[in-house]
Amino acid sequence: EVQLVESGGGLVQTGGSLRLSCAASGFTFDDYAIGWFRQAPGKEREGVSCITSDGSTYYADSAKGRFTISSENAKNTVYLQMNRLQPAATAVYYCAADEGYISTMNPTYFGFWGPGTQVTVSS
Repeated sequence: EVQLVESGGGLVQTGGSLRLSCAASGFTFDDYAIGWFRQAPGKEREGVSCITSDGSTYYADSAKGRFTISSENAKNTVYLQMNRLQPAATAVYYCAADEGYISTMNPTYFGFWGPGTQVTVSS
């Protein structure tokens, strides 16, 4: 059974940093793409970043230069380092996975989802 569990969310001031973790189990980690998504109240879920099965990384324009996605295959964990956070980043952050080479951050391409972790950036 595929399981994804996010952690690392919380309350941070504008300009601060957080590192989110996504612990994965139940599948061959190297064969899957992992993505980070977020959903703010009243808004659609949007892609933030993804890492493909071969380690390529992609970022939404809002994340470029401030967020970094990485994976630690030995721990079946993907991280999202978020720096210089702004209030607009306040949302529930989800990690998602699916098999194969996925280089899009369209949520419909990812079939497995974690429960999410809340990130709140205060002004």
